[in-house]
Amino acid sequence: MELVPLSSMDTSSASQEWGTPQVNRSIREKKLSVGGQEFEGGLGTHAAFRYIVRLNKGTQKFTSWVGVDDSADSDGKASVQFRLVADGEEIFISPVMREGDAPLKIDVDLTEKEVLVLSVLPAGDGISFDHANWCDAFFHVTGDKPIPGAPWRGEATILTPKPSAKPKINGAKVFGVRPDNPFLFTIAATGSRPMSFFAEQLPAGLQLDTLTGQIQGKISTPGTYQCSLIASNALGVVKRPFRIECGNQIALTPHMGWNSWYIWENNVTDKIIRDAADAMVSSGMIQHGYQYINIDDCWAIKPGSSDPTLQGTERDEQGRILSNNRFPDMKALTDYIHSKGLKAGIYTSPGRLTCAGFVGSYGHELDDVQRFAEWGFDFLKYDWCSYGKEIPSAPTLEDMQKPYWLISKCLNIQPRDIVLNLCQYGMSNVWEWGGLFGQSWRTAGDLGLSFEKIAHQIYTDGFGLDGKQSYHKPGQYNDPDYILIGVLSNWKGQRVPTPLTPDEQYTHVTLWSLLAAPLIFSGDITQMDEFTLSLLTNDEMIEVNQDPLCIQAHCIKKEGDIQVWIKTLEDGSRAVGLFNMDDVFHKNAALLWSELGIEGEHRVRDIWRQEDIGMLKDSFTTKINPHGCVALRIW
Repeated sequence: MELVPLSSMDTSSASQEWGTPQVNRSIREKKLSVGGQEFEGGLGTHAAFRYIVRLNKGTQKFTSWVGVDDSADSDGKASVQFRLVADGEEIFISPVMREGDAPLKIDVDLTEKEVLVLSVLPAGDGISFDHANWCDAFFHVTGDKPIPGAPWRGEATILTPKPSAKPKINGAKVFGVRPDNPFLFTIAATGSRPMSFFAEQLPAGLQLDTLTGQIQGKISTPGTYQCSLIASNALGVVKRPFRIECGNQIALTPHMGWNSWYIWENNVTDKIIRDAADAMVSSGMIQHGYQYINIDDCWAIKPGSSDPTLQGTERDEQGRILSNNRFPDMKALTDYIHSKGLKAGIYTSPGRLTCAGFVGSYGHELDDVQRFAEWGFDFLKYDWCSYGKEIPSAPTLEDMQKPYWLISKCLNIQPRDIVLNLCQYGMSNVWEWGGLFGQSWRTAGDLGLSFEKIAHQIYTDGFGLDGKQSYHKPGQYNDPDYILIGVLSNWKGQRVPTPLTPDEQYTHVTLWSLLAAPLIFSGDITQMDEFTLSLLTNDEMIEVNQDPLCIQAHCIKKEGDIQVWIKTLEDGSRAVGLFNMDDVFHKNAALLWSELGIEGEHRVRDIWRQEDIGMLKDSFTTKINPHGCVALRIW
């Protein structure tokens, strides 16, 4: 039998939260030592660490001494667990180990096993000082030697069928507007063109363009208006109820649209935004309910810039902000977007500078909001950025709320509805109070801050919303950031495909839809392949997201690597997501009707495939791809 040291293998594919694995030394590059015992060979790692090994049935067992390295110098903060998973089954989990604990021996049978995953887990208190050693670690081999493995990638299989040529009305079923403010809503409808649009019982002040489906005008009298929208083509006629709420609330379903940041960063221009509006129409996204074309950072003047396109006068004589030379006429730009039946969004910061160093709104909040309304914008992302310099080192809750309270007051007196997105990364439990000031609030950091870790952030930030559902309701949404699929910026000056696997992309869109989170795509809208477009335009998934109740799904079951999330819809049905949290192994999943509080036979439908599975009694079972999901609707 041959002994193959773990330290002899290529560990470049290993992942860990801090640093890189060290061969025959600790993460601090010192001699391996655990509990006062020194070791000559092994691997020094740091939680959260993971290394995938393909055994190819040639390995009989794995042995190692493990523990926290003595040089961690953690003052009691280091705490880790060592875990081994073989062919999807946990075969070893250590107790929580701390600095000074004696080394623990691992000796596990791997006979006939294909894949082994070595992990170091943080023990629930973060990863500070979690220096974890694998000492005298060997694979005991009689056949093929182990080699580095990789997570499952899978195929980009399109599950969503093409829309029928017959007319079908999609998107929001309810719309909020304030009295006497401009109204713009485009009836989203798939089906062959030409198509004609009609409406019954529209309130006074609104007009419908029968060719474009655009409804515009103003409503002066507050109230609830029950209407019907109608679309017809040569193949048929379809009619759907539509409710208009004229009052104090806007954004009565989650925002759907596109944002420039994760593809264009600081290179955004007027042409890029116009092209995005064109693409939202030509791709058909508008016919599935997408509305907003949102400019992110970098449209204003950048103080101190050497780039002439970013230089200029920061504000006019009245103190109102001016755009840079890349945006020569903001009013003409919003007019262009509106002419397409779409809405326009803009970005600024309560600080003196935005995140990218452009002029912010500090001290000019009312000036800038009046300018945004004058330009014709419908959405404002208000990004914390440099505002942290304006508050005490130990801020109170009132300090944290102040910029959003102020901008909200400014927005509410404008003769235009402007949706407010609070972008302050979940600080001070913003979900508990964000609804006092705006229509959505970011619940965590940037999902794509690290291009390579987008999947990690989805599983941290998206699934981390469980427990925050009570703060989520119509017009008030937890926002875990944008949809990062298709072509993105890799922050190195290149535009490349998303690092997400096809299954992770299905999980991303499924979870955001169940959460009733804003569906804002931030990839290259002008270069979408059929797979990306199919993920963004599944009308049954969008219907789950846009359900008028706006209930955020919550987790009802965690069983091993399987999670089950449920969301109740307006018609009494349930939308359910079954998720495999493991990215290496396929997993079997079972959903019992008793877990949903129902019994007997129920109609079960596959949302992504848009087909009925059948009338099932008592339960549903399936196998789920690594980091994949199954999305169901149950009546």
